[in-house]
Amino acid sequence: MRIQKVRGQNRILKQIDEWRLDNLTLNLGNVIERGRGRIDIIVHPWCDLSIIKSSFAEPKGRTRSQILAGLLDIYDNWKRQLDEYGHPYYLKIWLYDPRFSRSEVVCALGESLNYYNNTFVPSPRQIFPLNNYGKLQGRLKNLKWSGFLDEDHFSEEEIGTKEEYASEEDYEWTIRWFNRMIRKPHNVSKLKDGSELHSFKRGYVWVGG
Repeated sequence: MRIQKVRGQNRILKQIDEWRLDNLTLNLGNVIERGRGRIDIIVHPWCDLSIIKSSFAEPKGRTRSQILAGLLDIYDNWKRQLDEYGHPYYLKIWLYDPRFSRSEVVCALGESLNYYNNTFVPSPRQIFPLNNYGKLQGRLKNLKWSGFLDEDHFSEEEIGTKEEYASEEDYEWTIRWFNRMIRKPHNVSKLKDGSELHSFKRGYVWVGG
């Protein structure tokens, strides 16, 4: 897959600040009703859906630092609101490495309190790489971090039936793509219905709170 360069840093930095300000306040009523809440990095171009065989380079330098500072600000403000609410809650930052643009702040309440407990597979790496985060180390070390695997998961059920495709050619291309993919090194696990889940390691997720 081709990696595209990201241009227009000043415009992106302005978007990051707008995204941060828009999400500092948790919609607590919505979380109480739904049981869960989350905010990912809604900053172009990383929040865009790619329709071509390419992706954008992950945020680096000042851009990455400003996004991470935004995640920390959102976490801190949500924590104050949830503390005032006075009920048990789940609140974490999910920090992806190297797929940083997937990072998010996640919370849960009530019956959904344990909803996210089994989202990730634990990683043998448990020492959080503070040195990779420059001036934000002081804020990051105030949180407790646990390491997990960042994986993409696929099963044959996702191929669907021929009738779901625009053409037989699209259907056959998808089958060939799936068969090529599962020949690559990965983990396979059995689901309750007997089907197989194919898991491909992409990196790590650091869960902090």
